[in-house]
Amino acid sequence: MADRRIGIIINGATGRMGTTQHMAHLLAIAAEGGLKLKNGDRLIPELMLVGRDARRMAALAAAHGNQRWTTNLDEALAGPDRIFMDCSATGGRPERVRKAIAAGKHIHIEKPTAPTVEEAMELARLADKAGLKHGVIQDKLFLPGFAKLLFVKNSGFFGRILSVKIDAGSWIFDGATQECQRPSWNYRKRDGGGLALDMMAHWRYMIDRLVAPVTAVSALMSTAMPERVDEAGQRYTVDAEDTNYALLQMQGGAIGVILNSWATRPRREDTMMVQIDGSNGSAVAGRFRCYTQSAVNTPEAFIKAAVPGGVDLMAHWQEVPDAIPVKPPFRQCWELFLRHVGEDAPYLPTLIEGAKAVQLADLAYRSFAERRWIDVPELRL
Repeated sequence: MADRRIGIIINGATGRMGTTQHMAHLLAIAAEGGLKLKNGDRLIPELMLVGRDARRMAALAAAHGNQRWTTNLDEALAGPDRIFMDCSATGGRPERVRKAIAAGKHIHIEKPTAPTVEEAMELARLADKAGLKHGVIQDKLFLPGFAKLLFVKNSGFFGRILSVKIDAGSWIFDGATQECQRPSWNYRKRDGGGLALDMMAHWRYMIDRLVAPVTAVSALMSTAMPERVDEAGQRYTVDAEDTNYALLQMQGGAIGVILNSWATRPRREDTMMVQIDGSNGSAVAGRFRCYTQSAVNTPEAFIKAAVPGGVDLMAHWQEVPDAIPVKPPFRQCWELFLRHVGEDAPYLPTLIEGAKAVQLADLAYRSFAERRWIDVPELRL
């Protein structure tokens, strides 16, 4: 048994994702003595933080144990660190990942992996050809509610799956009277913005795993808020969609509906809800809780819910208990990838899976532009 230190470059460290989801969980693993591998060795992360603002970088590094830092990505890539994590703005990601591959770094990056499926596949092929480990963050299935939903699906509870519905979103302030909760680049196409590119990346892997692989898509998009105020207090024109609706077909005949908007005021249990209906039962989950209703517990609602005081549609659902061990989703993502690098453990969300996510967004944009159904072809290296 030995301690094995592994250097990890976090590009975009001062952003919300870089600080709270990547740096924080890697530091937690290190503080616990590292990640224990099958042979008893412990893999201990050592971080190199990269960002554009020297003042903010120095403060961040000092506040978290005097971590190494730089404002020069090329300098970081020239060093001995073995893993490159990019969680900066999507727009320049392909160029940064190409540099990291050329420098021989294993690649573990945020989604979407690239603005287009062609670029996403290029990155997957480059990393594979270089013999590097590679992966993309797929965090949503590790949230407690969706982890339970996957457990329910794998148990065979649904019987034949008929449909899946995703209802997700919330109101994002325009920045005029209340601060916008998302960075302004999310609303500029040239910087990799757009709701479909952002969230289709999640819906692809969730639907593929929770139901079946997606085979066709028909989409409709809009920009509900055409003008916003940026971080500097300047008004700017929004040229990326903030509302996305899609119909999906899946292998086996199931159908899917996606209702996704940054311009909606939700009145439901969570801002992100997934419902799966099957011949033997249904389940609905938010990020933290999951409920099931079996066929034998399904009340008559077509007539009885149509009168005042009729059947209670919220009754007859049973909550799935907290029987599954839970760790923060991004921590689980990192532990799986570190095991992949440290002991060659199997790893599903490679850059090919990242390209599939970008592909669904690409095809949704094409469907909207051409006003028709688009088939989803298989992606291969």
